[in-house]
Amino acid sequence: MTARIPALLLLLAALLGPAASPAGAQAPAAAPATPEADIDTAPVEIDGAVLFRLRGASSLPAEARAQRVRERIESVAADPAIRPDALRTVEGDGFTSIMVGDRPLVLITDADARLEQLSRDTLARIHLDRIRQTIADYRAARSTDALRRGALYSAGATVAAALIIGLLIWLSRRLDRLLERRVQTRIRSLAVQSFEFVRAERIGAALRGAVRGVEVLATLVVVFLWLDFVLSQFPWTRPISRHLLDLVVGPLATIGKGILAEIPDLIFLAVLFFVFRFVLRIIRMFFEAVGRGAVLLSGFDRDWAEPTYKIVRFVTIAFGLVVAYPYIPGSESAAFKGVSLFLGVLFSLGSSSAIANIIAGYMMTYRRAFKVGDRVKIGDVMGDVTQMRLQVTHVRTLKNEEVTIPNSQILNTHVVNYSSLARTEGLILHTEVGIGYETPWRQVEAMLFIAADRTAGLSKDPR
Repeated sequence: MTARIPALLLLLAALLGPAASPAGAQAPAAAPATPEADIDTAPVEIDGAVLFRLRGASSLPAEARAQRVRERIESVAADPAIRPDALRTVEGDGFTSIMVGDRPLVLITDADARLEQLSRDTLARIHLDRIRQTIADYRAARSTDALRRGALYSAGATVAAALIIGLLIWLSRRLDRLLERRVQTRIRSLAVQSFEFVRAERIGAALRGAVRGVEVLATLVVVFLWLDFVLSQFPWTRPISRHLLDLVVGPLATIGKGILAEIPDLIFLAVLFFVFRFVLRIIRMFFEAVGRGAVLLSGFDRDWAEPTYKIVRFVTIAFGLVVAYPYIPGSESAAFKGVSLFLGVLFSLGSSSAIANIIAGYMMTYRRAFKVGDRVKIGDVMGDVTQMRLQVTHVRTLKNEEVTIPNSQILNTHVVNYSSLARTEGLILHTEVGIGYETPWRQVEAMLFIAADRTAGLSKDPR
């Protein structure tokens, strides 16, 4: 016994640190006291039940200390030759040791007692009674009668769970058939009275889906209860049973707490959404008035109203997203930033030509190159402009062919507009005729004048 006293003193010194120095030694400046709630502790757990918690030290973390104590207690409990009442407490210099024979199980220090707000002797007696009871329960749970009883209970629970699940499936199928008959009757009446056949069919599908959902949920509950009961019958799986509910409820509780914590930000986002929606509505009404001519802006063409509205709307939405970004739940997480960066790279790589066409479309609009209805010649294509979009322009040729031209291509080539000046100043048209050399030129001139006079839409002056 005396040979183990120095080892126990060394362990006590490691746990207590400077507090175990000799009284006569000059103590260094005291460090700020650590609140008891901030001290790291770890549970000593046997078969899923927590006996007590232990604190650690810098050289012996709480988890490692609790693991060693658990292994010592399990080794004693697994040895039927050791009686629980053989455990005893041994007082030392500033510590109390719970021992069996000459083997120490737990070393209780003054620091452990302060953490529990009890005296060291009281805490040692409580731990001793708890360990004795745990050893008795450990051995009883692994007895032949207990294991046989657990197996019988598990088999009975399995049969009961199978019967309940079968009953749920039968009730679900019966209710599904009943709903199908009722809904089909309702469909015929709706088809005769109000011609709402599709809507009634969707209602029937929704009711059947609800029944299936209730069936799946009830089945999952039965399976969970069966699994929890069966796992609790055996000591080796009992820790899983004790934490099974936490495995299911834990994520739901985390999600619920996360939603509750984000409620102020969600309220801000909702208010921001309605504010920007109202602003966008006002902007749309303003540009619609400009497009109708109800609002006149100096130097602003009415045809610019729609593309300008789209630009202003895009800028407003972008500004709203910038304002809302810090309040989006999870926006500060690394995963959210990584996904945003990935999407940004994909967008930049895959939309370069699309953005170029969009910019070219707006540039053509504000350059007034042509409008819908103008007859133009773009490269080798001649026809009437039927539609102008952000990406492409649609042209119908003289042969009634529709040609789709990318806006970036239009921006990089010359455009001949036959209609822009023809409405106010006219248009000079050129044509070629074949005349024999023997025909007098005066007769040719007279015939050309007659042909021009007979052509509708041509100006009479100049001749």
